[in-house]
Amino acid sequence: MAIVCGLDIHRTQVTYDWVDTDTGEGKHGKLAPANRETFRHWLEQFAGCDGDVVVEGCTGWRFIVEETQAAGMRAHLADPAEASSRIHGLKRRAKTDKVDARGLRELGEQHRVPESWIPPTQVLEVRTAVRLYHDLLTERAAWLHRVHATLFHQGAVAQKQLLRGDRNRLHESELLTPAGQDAVRTILRVIDTLDVEINRLRQHLVRFAGQQPGCKELQKEYGVGKLTSVIIWSELGDCRRFTSSADAVRHTGLDITIYSSNGKRAKPHLARQGPALLRWALFEAGRCGSRPTSPDHAYWQQAAERQDRKRAGISVGRKITRRCHHRLRALGDQAFAEV
Repeated sequence: MAIVCGLDIHRTQVTYDWVDTDTGEGKHGKLAPANRETFRHWLEQFAGCDGDVVVEGCTGWRFIVEETQAAGMRAHLADPAEASSRIHGLKRRAKTDKVDARGLRELGEQHRVPESWIPPTQVLEVRTAVRLYHDLLTERAAWLHRVHATLFHQGAVAQKQLLRGDRNRLHESELLTPAGQDAVRTILRVIDTLDVEINRLRQHLVRFAGQQPGCKELQKEYGVGKLTSVIIWSELGDCRRFTSSADAVRHTGLDITIYSSNGKRAKPHLARQGPALLRWALFEAGRCGSRPTSPDHAYWQQAAERQDRKRAGISVGRKITRRCHHRLRALGDQAFAEV
């Protein structure tokens, strides 16, 4: 018995469509609630079968893939955008959960699934920690902007370095109303709480980067520190799946998208179709090209003079991506050794 199954995931339900390629028997339906226990129980009917399960790489794919592999079946993670274009085409056609599940199943039968890399458990765990760290930093910055806005809105003296020196000066200003003072005090307490969690996560990630072979190899690149190396390592993934370093750059979304037809050409722009956190890390590393000690300083200087400093950092970030690709590829399996 050989099973091919397509799954469309939502937070409340999982729509399935499977067929037995030997007998032609098939079935479709929905699983609710959408959780690990429900899916594990559903998979029990295929115990001992040879099967392929196709699922889109959207939120929720992790427990589907892990349970599928635990049941002895092959999991295929499809790129959402590419899978959608192959299922629905360019024309507007009906799109329902049932149609999506059937389309994924048909792609599996035809061996046309646009495969995405399924990271090992260690990479998934580090990704979760890295993304949480970045989200906490983003939230902290938003609260700092809120303090700036409160001070400005009530006419208090502008502060460039809010958290340096005595913080009491911020909420003890006579120019603030009582409600404004209370707002600033509350925000400072929230920032203190965020700082505790941010420092804890940073220490954990830096400690990991000092032990993992792939991260240690990436740190040999100028501008890539311990924290940045963990982000690049977890988000760039196994570079052996890329045919060239140009494919790795396209994965980051730092490549330039150009639309040209019959001599007419639209203004080029960044693709931004990869992990946003990876682009951020590579841009931060690329900004180090402005330092005279950087091996890419001459290239950065030329790009800055031709365009601007920001685009120069992006250009150096692309060069760093290519070198990181070659470093991780050369390490092979050791690049993702367990720590």
